[in-house]
Amino acid sequence: MTKVYILHENSEWTVHLTKRLEELQVPYEEWHLDQGIVNLTEAPPEGIFYNRMSASSHTRNHRYAPELTSAVLAWLEHHNRTIFNGSNALRLELSKVLQCTALEAAGIKTPKTIAAVGKGHIMNAAHALGESSFITKHNRAGKGLGVQLFHSIEGLQSYVEGPTFEEPVDGVTLIQQYIKAPEPYITRCEFINGKFQYAVKVDTSEGFELCPADACQIDDMFCPVGETPSETNSSQPKFQIIENFNDPIIAKYETFLKQNEIKVAGIEFIRDTDDEIYTYDVNTNTKYNADAEKEVGHYNMLQLARTLKAELERNYTI
Repeated sequence: MTKVYILHENSEWTVHLTKRLEELQVPYEEWHLDQGIVNLTEAPPEGIFYNRMSASSHTRNHRYAPELTSAVLAWLEHHNRTIFNGSNALRLELSKVLQCTALEAAGIKTPKTIAAVGKGHIMNAAHALGESSFITKHNRAGKGLGVQLFHSIEGLQSYVEGPTFEEPVDGVTLIQQYIKAPEPYITRCEFINGKFQYAVKVDTSEGFELCPADACQIDDMFCPVGETPSETNSSQPKFQIIENFNDPIIAKYETFLKQNEIKVAGIEFIRDTDDEIYTYDVNTNTKYNADAEKEVGHYNMLQLARTLKAELERNYTI
């Protein structure tokens, strides 16, 4: 029997999708790729494959899950299987450098960024950037890994030479221009099958990278979303879907996703004081906030399940 296959390494992030697949009576199977084999002497099963491997897998002791997923995707692509978020999507998920260059190639403005390996070169990068305020972040990230805001070279040096410095899993630290917004929020645009679904206003007053997933650990500094609604000091939800959001950036994002063979993604941007948009993150392992969706009655996991079902029925008799 043909199925939908979900490639991942964190079951907490797939339960909402599998529930929707069950509601729609879609046969599915999860491939948990923290360990395993890829038998290149055999053909993979027939079906629709959805890759949602995470760049932060190493924080859950799944260090080589992305590498295994890369091998699996190469195997599937060699046999011409239908894949949502194939090898190129995974490449971008695992590297903010690749995200930046791909966005710029599509005519989408990003913050000034310099990549560095080695503590001395991190300092050199900060000098070369020439900004009074800047952010460090990990190239292979997720969960806000390595995100720190500095207002001086001296502050960065204390961090780099101090005990709290976080070594990136791939060794690459980014020094990035800090974009000051008139209000403390960013916007996250969600796409399924390459098409815009909705935009979310994300409060950033408690951190730079706020993950919308309900399954995020409550004690993650940059991902403080628990099983109950999380609210700011102003009692406003951290995540609010912007109804009837319409901006020319959406067309650019849809073109970018098509060019890079990405079916499912969340793309984040920030506006500066001159109302100019800077895009800084492409998340192909995108997750959704249940409270924000309930408020407007739009459920992306249901939409994704319907999309996967339609693709399965288009290719196979189930």
